[in-house]
Amino acid sequence: MNDILVIGKIVGAHGVHGEIKIVPITDDPGRFVKLREAILLTADEKPVRNIVLRSCRSLGNNVAVIAEGIDDRDLASSLTGMYIAIHRSEAAELLPGSYFIADLIGCRIIDDLIGVLGTVVDVLEQPGADVFVIKRDGKNDLLVPFLRSVVYRVDIDSSEIYVRLPDGLFEIYES
Repeated sequence: MNDILVIGKIVGAHGVHGEIKIVPITDDPGRFVKLREAILLTADEKPVRNIVLRSCRSLGNNVAVIAEGIDDRDLASSLTGMYIAIHRSEAAELLPGSYFIADLIGCRIIDDLIGVLGTVVDVLEQPGADVFVIKRDGKNDLLVPFLRSVVYRVDIDSSEIYVRLPDGLFEIYES
């Protein structure tokens, strides 16, 4: 398991005084208000340094934060495309049956009838249900909804997710 969890993506500067505009990647965007320290990651999610957050405010679906040492628009803009992360120990408590996306990435998806379908490479957060993007060797990616009627067991420790695909779903991707 990864000890660092991404909670936001920097999408630019806001204003002229160095505010950083962030798209939250968390179920609780309000967590930024309480956050005092975070980890700045490169676009490919490599740690750069810790940053101290002095304030945060809502910008609709986004947030604007002021961080120590970032006091002008150009410096804030230079962070565009980077990520804000926290240590797993600082993460919110998950409800039973909930998982961090970072823990689902890399899991093998196994169907009762077909066997191993591939590996989760992304999770798309959709209004009706999250959707696994499953990478398959030499074939198009497979999209599988994360619904209780489809996913019946998630074993993070063994990196395996067990599913029963709805009739016809697999065949759509095979034609």
